[in-house]
Amino acid sequence: MFRFLVNLFGKSGPSIGDLLSNGACIIDVRTPQEYNAAHGEGSRNVPLDSIQSKISSLRKEKRPLITCCVSGMRSGRAVKILKKAGIEAHNGGSWQSVEKTRSSKIE
Repeated sequence: MFRFLVNLFGKSGPSIGDLLSNGACIIDVRTPQEYNAAHGEGSRNVPLDSIQSKISSLRKEKRPLITCCVSGMRSGRAVKILKKAGIEAHNGGSWQSVEKTRSSKIE
């Protein structure tokens, strides 16, 4: 479905793969329990309900952020919050999708 929308409306911004290749930081916005059960290598857990209070530490990353969760819904909300704060952020969708893309960039 997402690819259909991208094809229909055009691509907006760099791909997740390009961002990862250029050192973007992966922010997993799921709950700590979800994150501890399984997560992508190198990701950082910043739950959506605490993202507003972590803006200053996230700003210190000085690199693009890729947010992820289970389906892309929470990560999409996180992107809106981060962009409103002036932080470059991109919705990576599910953490598994981001991990798969990250793994393929390493090989």
